[in-house]
Amino acid sequence: MARPFLTARWSHLINLTYAVDPALLEPHVPAGVTLDVQDGVAFASLVAFDFLETRVYGIGWPGFKNFPELNLRFYVKNGDERGVVFIREYVPQKLVASMASALYNEPYVAAPMGSLVRDDGELVTFELWVELGGRKHHVRATGRHPAWTPPSDSRAHYFKEHEWGWGTDRGGRTLKYRVEHPVWATWPMQSHSLDLDFGALYGPEWAFLADADPVERAFCVGSDVKVFPGEVV
Repeated sequence: MARPFLTARWSHLINLTYAVDPALLEPHVPAGVTLDVQDGVAFASLVAFDFLETRVYGIGWPGFKNFPELNLRFYVKNGDERGVVFIREYVPQKLVASMASALYNEPYVAAPMGSLVRDDGELVTFELWVELGGRKHHVRATGRHPAWTPPSDSRAHYFKEHEWGWGTDRGGRTLKYRVEHPVWATWPMQSHSLDLDFGALYGPEWAFLADADPVERAFCVGSDVKVFPGEVV
């Protein structure tokens, strides 16, 4: 098995999933995979979390080990393999964004960001913000202890557990990479709030999500993760 390209801990993951028209996503689907559609509906998720103890080929670079990420992703499949494709991913460091773009051609953007965790033993709250377009965009969730693991046939499991990532390299070829982590436990979500402009962050075609309600919400504890080198398929 190949050596992991990246290891880290992904922590306090907010996943807000929305139903979307498949036609909106089809132009972004890499060749060789198909859009994951249920009853004629596709899905996109806003995901906010912390990258912690990040290492690239075992090396942790000071100042680049711990940082937040905010992304918008959707779901694809290839036979029994299910995975995600990213519309855009925000991180605070230009070097991280440049490296991900160079190696995986992932749509990373660097912007001023921050995050905050509050945990009193009963309730846990995670908040992330990104500064873009002259304003701060916020996402926040509060969950209740103890965490539990949703069953494998639940919607929460379906949207949080994906082993594969797909994308397109600069030559237009499809890239595939594997992400390995244990099944995530989730805190029962008590509330969530958004104060962000989807259109400004992800393009005007996504502005409609500001008035949409999530069809599924999950607040995941997270775990150690391994991301393996991509390969052309």
